Amino acid sequence: MSDTKKLVIVVTNGFDNERSSVAWSVANGGIGMGFEVTMFLVSSGVDWVRKGAGVAQLNPFDPTVGEMMQNVIDSGASILVCPPCARVRGYQPSDFIDGVDIAGSAAMLGVVSEGASTLTF
Repeated sequence: MSDTKKLVIVVTNGFDNERSSVAWSVANGGIGMGFEVTMFLVSSGVDWVRKGAGVAQLNPFDPTVGEMMQNVIDSGASILVCPPCARVRGYQPSDFIDGVDIAGSAAMLGVVSEGASTLTF
């Protein structure tokens, strides 16, 4: 097992809840502290990674969610999208920004089984 600290952040909220912005902010904080971050987007959290959706700024003291998402991607962190959550919304892989993977709970739980701390927003 690696000595790198791992963090899984489950994002369940979309544009209607400031907690989703907090999730991306915490992810960026984790990256800044050297954590290996995995984002797992479920329910309306999936909406964030649609092309063009990241322009929202739910907290005026945070960067836009798009800027925070791009930093997550640029860091090499994983962004996983729940397949049924995407399907129920009619989303196809081409609807998502680059750097997003459609992967089920087994992928996220694999990281958890390696000792990741887990937060849900």
